[in-house]
Amino acid sequence: MKTISSLVLLLVFSFGFAQKKFSKTDAQKFQKKINSEYADPKTSPLLAKDLKTFKSLDFFPISETYFVNATLVKAKGGKVFEMKTSGNYTSKYIKYGTLNFKINGKDFKLAVYQSLELIVQEKYKNHLFLPFTDLTSGKQSYGGGRYIDLEIPKGNIIAIDFNQAYNPYCAYNYKYSCPLVPSENDLNVEIKAGVKNFH
Repeated sequence: MKTISSLVLLLVFSFGFAQKKFSKTDAQKFQKKINSEYADPKTSPLLAKDLKTFKSLDFFPISETYFVNATLVKAKGGKVFEMKTSGNYTSKYIKYGTLNFKINGKDFKLAVYQSLELIVQEKYKNHLFLPFTDLTSGKQSYGGGRYIDLEIPKGNIIAIDFNQAYNPYCAYNYKYSCPLVPSENDLNVEIKAGVKNFH
């Protein structure tokens, strides 16, 4: 069973004190990068039969609606817990904090985590893992939820671009063991952004 902590780790951006502005170009770069990785046999999670016919992943239309500047409230205590996975393997995480944001005027929040396996690596010492499910999960998007990679901000504002939400490798290949989205990160809204379900 293959195991990976936050999986694809595609594009990680550094966010400062000021709010960030939506960039359609950044979302397009994300789509191009993930398609390139999935088309390459060396980096693709796809099964051999799917790789042969792979052209592109299916994405929701890029939308500014699903780009938000969230307020980060850091968690106190930092207790280590084991995040369940789709296999027998478990990964150790700590809850770094809570992200508070609005979509179409409504308030939402998501917990963001740090992988103890990743933060010991210099490259990922500031990496934050944001898994979530929403009302598209199991319909237009993967039933097991999707992930976004973030970095610890310098201030308390962190930009979340749901246009860069991607599926865990389990959506493509049964050989992988992927973190399951904690129940606290189930959004009661349709996030029509990012990667769609794989057919």
